[in-house]
Amino acid sequence: MLSFKDILGQDLIKKHFITAIATGNVSHAYILSGEQGMGKKTMANAFALSLMCEEGKGGEPCRKCHACRQVLSGNHPDIIYVTHEKPASIGVDDVRRQINDTIQVKPYSGGYKLYIVDEAEKMTVQAQNALLKTIEEPPAYAVILLLTTNGEAFLPTILSRCVKLALKPLTDGQIRDHLTARLHVPEPQAEVYTAFARGNLGKAISLSESEDFQKLYEELLGLLEKVKKADLSELLEDVKRWKDEGVDLHQCLDFMQMWYRDVLMYKTTKDINLLIFKDQFPAIKEMGTASGYDGLERILTAIDKAGIRLDANVNTELVMELLFLSMKEN
Repeated sequence: MLSFKDILGQDLIKKHFITAIATGNVSHAYILSGEQGMGKKTMANAFALSLMCEEGKGGEPCRKCHACRQVLSGNHPDIIYVTHEKPASIGVDDVRRQINDTIQVKPYSGGYKLYIVDEAEKMTVQAQNALLKTIEEPPAYAVILLLTTNGEAFLPTILSRCVKLALKPLTDGQIRDHLTARLHVPEPQAEVYTAFARGNLGKAISLSESEDFQKLYEELLGLLEKVKKADLSELLEDVKRWKDEGVDLHQCLDFMQMWYRDVLMYKTTKDINLLIFKDQFPAIKEMGTASGYDGLERILTAIDKAGIRLDANVNTELVMELLFLSMKEN
């Protein structure tokens, strides 16, 4: 389990929690928001570790006291991870049974009792109303931490009573350095994972560990290198297979967009250091020679339109056929 000092980025949130713990001004309710993979659970666990520590100073845990050892082993009696049986919703019974009916029981040890609600955006209106009664008049020792992908997915009355903290995307440099230095990912691949992640470290790590993504990566490179020469039917056969395998075609479009932006970037600057696909430089240079500036811009526009059409449920084969035609013609 990481402590605050081990978490990459998110300095404002870490400072807020550390200061609150060090001064004893911990709020009774927080909303911690961020897209999936950005580290909400990691931040919540770091907060729990520091909050419960018996010896730590300045908000950093000692990791040695009895409370720290309990947190690290997942057995601290005053940290409650709220669960729900229905995958799509957190119901009123979940909130009443796990929070409302137990919150009046004082902490077994220490000064706080912490409730962590993951996927809190799934709370029904009834569940939120049940939680509201507790948030309005909580015991002094109670802290409720709502983790969510949507910081505005709650009733106004709940939003007004919680401290709202939003995780921010990391810089490309932070993610790339983490992948190369800590996970020993080769730099060319790290550049690609970083570009796909768009500030989300969890997504970058997941991509680096995904065999399916590695396979798709190689297939997409092969497709882009042959797109001008191959028959349209051959290209569409690849798309059909990806669709049958459950591949996210939007991810494929993102890949194509990054590739053609690299082609345009090199054609404009002749600087290989600005490329995402540095290890594919020969193919990128060749494609840049074969396509003009206007043609590359038209291809990038066609990729954007393909994404919009897929969202509008236009026939997948037709969408990709139009895109491949644009790639061939330009």
